[in-house]
Amino acid sequence: MEEQREQTGAPGQESLSSQTPPPETLHLGPVLDEQTNREVFGAHELAIILSRFDVGVIEQIQALPIGSRRSPKVRIRTRRGEFLLKRRAGGRDDPFRVAFAHDLMIHLAERGYPVPRLVGTRDDNNSLVQFTGRTYELFEYVEGTRYDRTAEAAAEAGAALGRLHDSLEGFESEYRPPVGTYHASREIDSKLSVIPAMVDAVSPHSDNAALTRTCDFLSKAYRQAAVRVDQAGYRAWPASVLHGDWHPGNLLFNGGRITAVLDFDSARLEPRMADVANAALQFSMQMSTSESATTWPEGLDLPLLIAVVRGYDDRVRRTLAPAELDALPWLIIEALITESVLPIAATGSFAHLDGAAFLEMIRRKVLWIGPRAAKLSEFLKDGGR
Repeated sequence: MEEQREQTGAPGQESLSSQTPPPETLHLGPVLDEQTNREVFGAHELAIILSRFDVGVIEQIQALPIGSRRSPKVRIRTRRGEFLLKRRAGGRDDPFRVAFAHDLMIHLAERGYPVPRLVGTRDDNNSLVQFTGRTYELFEYVEGTRYDRTAEAAAEAGAALGRLHDSLEGFESEYRPPVGTYHASREIDSKLSVIPAMVDAVSPHSDNAALTRTCDFLSKAYRQAAVRVDQAGYRAWPASVLHGDWHPGNLLFNGGRITAVLDFDSARLEPRMADVANAALQFSMQMSTSESATTWPEGLDLPLLIAVVRGYDDRVRRTLAPAELDALPWLIIEALITESVLPIAATGSFAHLDGAAFLEMIRRKVLWIGPRAAKLSEFLKDGGR
């Protein structure tokens, strides 16, 4: 895989001023799609960025409304193949952070791990482009299907995470990896404190007193879970490079096997259980197609959760220790609260779902997980049998 490293040089900071249209024709701020409330590419922006890459004659450009609403993506079809252009979301677009993620992806590709191939720029083979303070990257497009919520697919997701962690042992980059994760985050309380006002702004008929009580409960539950994780020894466990966002939307399948792992925007240095617990949560989360979160089941899908953990343990060289499994349910609670609180604190809702109803559903899930934590840990120590 040395060819890929040669094709993609070290990320740099390119100046595109010579190709910039007159100010009156270029929209420099985020362009929003009013129907989806997603950021999209402006026409001039797209033309300028694509001019930096030698991808051949463009035949079709298709918007991809997937992933973060603040990170627009388009699928590009040319005579040479298909590509995906992505603008990093604000806050995750620091060029050194992106460079670290690109180093990681090249390292994985050299070891045969399924990641999309980065495409270098036309003139100097950079793996990223910076323009008007924003950061862009181009990948070869990978076809695949999504997670089908079977135990086999959940086990494959766990096994792929184990392969990832093994492949990243000894990985070093000249760029410093981010640190910190959803465990013991200092911002959770401050985010929870603004939620009642944020929800009231978009849903003025919500029961503000009940929502405040829910937020108080989640604050206490989060702190208690963090203490239990630390008591299990989390802060003494070795840190390693993690994916940081292991969920179904970032995996592509074909014939029961994973064909691509996507989105290394959140890659960071932390104990591996931060990845394992988030994977266990994301692949076992019980949801509903209802427009109201009040109908979502209170628990997790235990067969799927067990399949993820067993899949990981069956594949990774260093199997999970008893103390790590003791921490698992409490890390799941921390991840569950963090994943819910941050978007609701920012927008007053969770995607299209009412923020107050969604947090009440999270409260019910926390109440389901907590009393079962010890039993779940012991069950996993016995191999989930």
